[in-house]
Amino acid sequence: MELANIEKLVKKYLNAETTLQEEATLRDYFLSDDVAPHLQEYTQMFGYFQSNKDETYTKTIQLKTKKTNWKWLSVAASIVLLVSVYFGNEYREQRKMEKQYAQVQDILMMISGNLNKGNEAIAQLYTYENTVHKIFKTK
Repeated sequence: MELANIEKLVKKYLNAETTLQEEATLRDYFLSDDVAPHLQEYTQMFGYFQSNKDETYTKTIQLKTKKTNWKWLSVAASIVLLVSVYFGNEYREQRKMEKQYAQVQDILMMISGNLNKGNEAIAQLYTYENTVHKIFKTK
């Protein structure tokens, strides 16, 4: 009955379903001298666990404790934000000035066209006046 119980415990152990008491029972069984031949392969595993149970790591581990100074990073991010806002505003103002320049240029072209029409009309009046003076010889 004990061998059947040990086989069940081995299956449970391999499926990671055993309790600490059951694992102690398995350890005691496999460290004894009367292990069934078909379960001999587990004696080395439990023997290794027993021999290395008290093994400890003695070297000290150096942990990097250098702290990242996030304050300087936030200052740098603020500066980048301010510079981008300044240049973005300057670009927007430049575009606004270009639009205003284009509007003024259009207005001046319209005024120039109207003045040229007026100059043409005055030139026709001068031609008419010169013709009248020639006909009536008033000059």
